[in-house]
Amino acid sequence: MIDFYTIILFLSVLLVSVSLHEMMHAFVAYRLGDDLAHSQGRISFNPLVHIDPLLTIALPAVLLLLGQPPILAAKPVPINTSRIDGEEYGLATVGVSGPLVNLALAFIGGFLFGVLEPTGFLFDLLRLFVQINVGLFVFNMLPLPPLDGSRLIYAFAPEGVRSVMRQIESFGIIGLVIILSLALPVISPILTTVNEFILNLVV
Repeated sequence: MIDFYTIILFLSVLLVSVSLHEMMHAFVAYRLGDDLAHSQGRISFNPLVHIDPLLTIALPAVLLLLGQPPILAAKPVPINTSRIDGEEYGLATVGVSGPLVNLALAFIGGFLFGVLEPTGFLFDLLRLFVQINVGLFVFNMLPLPPLDGSRLIYAFAPEGVRSVMRQIESFGIIGLVIILSLALPVISPILTTVNEFILNLVV
C-alpha cells in the first residue's frame, strides 16, 4: 500500500532526477549548435518545465501501485535537428546524455547506500533514488521511438531498420504505450536486476 510519505518521497526524488535528465539533453544540444531548448528555458533545474503528466507522473504511479518498478520519462526536449553538429551521431549524443546522467546518479545513490548503511528515512530515500534513476535510464534507453535509445538505432542501423523505426514513430505515444504494455514482463525483471546490482555493488 502506497502511503502519503512514500508519495512525497517519490515525487521529490522524481523531480530532481527528471530535471537533471532533461537539462542535460538541452545542454548537450546547445553545445552541439542548437539553441532551441535553451531559448525555451529547458537548461534549468526547475522541474515544472520538464514534467509530462502522463509519462512522468501517471505511468510510474500506476506501476508502483501495481507493485512494479517505476519506469518513466519527461516532456521531450525540443530539438532543431538541422542545427545539431554531426547529424544523426550528434542527435544520438544528445539522446543518450540524459539517460547516462540517470545511470550516474543511480551509481552515486548505490555508493552512498553501501557506504552509509542507512536506516529509516535515509534508507528509503537512497533506495528510491536508485530505483527511479535506474527506471529513467532503462526506460529511456529502450530502442523505441520517441525514446532516447531510438537515436542510437537511427545513427548506427541500416536504412531498412531506420525505415521501420520511422513507421513505429508515426504511431506516437499510443504505439509506445502498447509496445511497453506487451514488453513490461520483460522490462520489470531487468529493472529489478539492475537495481539490486547497483545497491549491492559496494556492500
